Amino acid sequence: MKRIRVSAAVIKDGDKILATERGYGEYKGLWEFPGGKREEGESGEETIVREIKEELDVDIAVDSFLATVEHQYESFYLVMDCYLCHVTDGEITIKEHEAMKWLTGSTIESVEWLPADRHLIELDSFQKALQP
Repeated sequence: MKRIRVSAAVIKDGDKILATERGYGEYKGLWEFPGGKREEGESGEETIVREIKEELDVDIAVDSFLATVEHQYESFYLVMDCYLCHVTDGEITIKEHEAMKWLTGSTIESVEWLPADRHLIELDSFQKALQP
């Protein structure tokens, strides 16, 4: 079974968290935290800074590590390192996603999340990160 290592950004602005709608592939239309695959020799933090620049055209700073989430999808095993981040420069422009939304603790359930991202949302470390 193929194993994929990715980094995901939980981008926070005040009491809001950024969610993006997948615009391609098998999981098109489901929502996720933006990010992507780790390249050879790259740390999880380096991956997320690079991926967010590529996908959203902004610079971010990593505030803290939240969790590593593992999930068995039908065709691959995902290991996702998740980081709490904030935008340091630029205006978010979606390049690879269908849409984006800023969600709060009361609206976090208003979208249909990918399974691994749903696991993250259920963790105590994520719930604490939602606090203002």
